[in-house]
Amino acid sequence: MNSMPPIADLDLRRASLCQLLHWLAVGRVQPQALADAYQTAIERLNPELNAYVDVRYGLLQEQAHMADRRRRDGVIGRLDGIPLALKDNFDMAGWPTRVGLPGREKPVEGDAHVVARLRASGAVLVGKTNMDEGALGAATDNPHFGATHNPHRHGYSAGGSSGGAAAAVAAGLAVAAVGSDSLGSIRIPASYCGVYALKPTHGEISARGLVPAARRLDAVGLLARSADDLTVLLQVLAGYDADDARSRRRRVAFALPDWEPGNLRAGLLPDLAAVGVQPEVIEVFEAAMAKLPHALGDRRTVDFADWDFGRTRRAGLLLMEAEMLGTFAADLANARHPVSDRFRSMLGFAAGKSAADYAVADRVLDAATLKMRRLFAQVDVLVLPTTPQGAFPLDGPVPDSQADLTSFASLAGCPAVSLPMGTLANGMPVGLQLIGARGSDLRLLELAAVCAATLDVEPAYPVLA
Repeated sequence: MNSMPPIADLDLRRASLCQLLHWLAVGRVQPQALADAYQTAIERLNPELNAYVDVRYGLLQEQAHMADRRRRDGVIGRLDGIPLALKDNFDMAGWPTRVGLPGREKPVEGDAHVVARLRASGAVLVGKTNMDEGALGAATDNPHFGATHNPHRHGYSAGGSSGGAAAAVAAGLAVAAVGSDSLGSIRIPASYCGVYALKPTHGEISARGLVPAARRLDAVGLLARSADDLTVLLQVLAGYDADDARSRRRRVAFALPDWEPGNLRAGLLPDLAAVGVQPEVIEVFEAAMAKLPHALGDRRTVDFADWDFGRTRRAGLLLMEAEMLGTFAADLANARHPVSDRFRSMLGFAAGKSAADYAVADRVLDAATLKMRRLFAQVDVLVLPTTPQGAFPLDGPVPDSQADLTSFASLAGCPAVSLPMGTLANGMPVGLQLIGARGSDLRLLELAAVCAATLDVEPAYPVLA
């Protein structure tokens, strides 16, 4: 019998996934108490934050009860009892998969691959999080389900399209979350909300059961409060899925990294202002670089003179819009539950393009792959800000350039990590992005952990007490 005093609800919501796994293992907390702490916080805070669009407290309690019972029986999974959030574009049996669109209320019959893995690991699935309409956006200002507010400042964007998931993690309404990333949809909200994110190597985690935005770009993304938490989640969810055409077979074992963070070649862009990064973000980035002389090893300027970041983002967006014309054909035709004018207009733009236009956009993916091969023959990791700007007011203009710095990794199929690197003058967080060659996911996560320990700029979770 554990004689230590109980852990306060706020401390349970503040803890990382790894810390909670330890407390659960030694009996300092039980799954039921953990679920109760998170449910109470969601009931109190979500009405204004709007991170979740679907939470079913009866099912939450049932999962927690089953986790309690498994612990008594001594048969537990890797994430047993951990409350996790799921973006509302993943199938979860018995729940509708709304994808941020109206009229999708029919429950689906099966689980997405990642949901099945989470269930098998014993995770407690809290609910579905808010997102941009059809995953086509980076603000999570949804015309049907409302805007998700940044936990750091009400009235500011949480980013998107996985904004609800990032806000839930930052605000202490979920220990971690699973979202999707096609051009930056997991890393952008991580940067704005001050949490950690991983977009894995394309195909490292099966995307089966994820409503596609663009299957050549779609990646299952992870959000958490530490790099170590992301590593645990990756180890649970990664693996070959024969029913996913793009699932990746590893050439080598899923083993520890084979280099030390201090002995690597780090690539940096020669002029961040030239690619549209705002001065205040550059200032925070340069301050972070000054604190990381050892962790980043040999720094080298890399040549991106032949690469147009804006054009890359636009090419990826066109491919997304083109595929969505088919994915959301029924939603576009649904007069009873119409999509927004913005969504219809963006897909209409794609409908007006020619086959030649799509071929040109598709060739940008090949160019990104070749650029990636040349780049990682010279350096081990590319280091740059996650976003060109910080979070912006929800009632103001939405920057077109949000995905400019994230789209390269998506089109090249590379892994990328975003971690907090500091705050802007207005107090809002901004992220540091590490991009590596395909298959270097664990290397990036180890480096992210080292950089995070050196920078020591993480927000005090939860952002909302």
